[in-house]
Amino acid sequence: MAAPALSGAVIVTQATHNDIPDICALYKRVWDEYRGKIPDDLLKAWQPNPLEFTSWMEGVTYFAARRDRKLVGVMGCSLQDGAVRLVNLAVDPEFRRLGIAQQLVQASLEWARRGSASSVWVESLSRFDGAISLFQKLGFQACGVLHRHYWREDVTLLEHVL
Repeated sequence: MAAPALSGAVIVTQATHNDIPDICALYKRVWDEYRGKIPDDLLKAWQPNPLEFTSWMEGVTYFAARRDRKLVGVMGCSLQDGAVRLVNLAVDPEFRRLGIAQQLVQASLEWARRGSASSVWVESLSRFDGAISLFQKLGFQACGVLHRHYWREDVTLLEHVL
């Protein structure tokens, strides 16, 4: 699928509670394409309603990527004990391969540096080769696999030392 022609640049900002409906709609669009390809329980867990997402925001800073005012990507960051964990990366299927995920990760790395984190880590279902490749391209190193971890799926752990 060809990416849509757009006039504006991607702008990444910290998400607010006003963004919650758009973020929930984005997660629905992103994960609906995996229906029948990943376990139903996992799919349901990754498509929060606004109340569920509000609880996801506790202790997590989310970044939102917008292009021409449309929410096209989101990623969360959680700082604990000197390390940052990246969570819930999603990019609208119509806007993939435009560098949006890369911009979200870069914003998260800058946020981690400002927070004096010593490392940043992320986990991905091992079947998501594209996500793993993206993180490796951005300096993350694979550091382990948790077998049958989430919903009996293997999970690859990646770390970026700052």
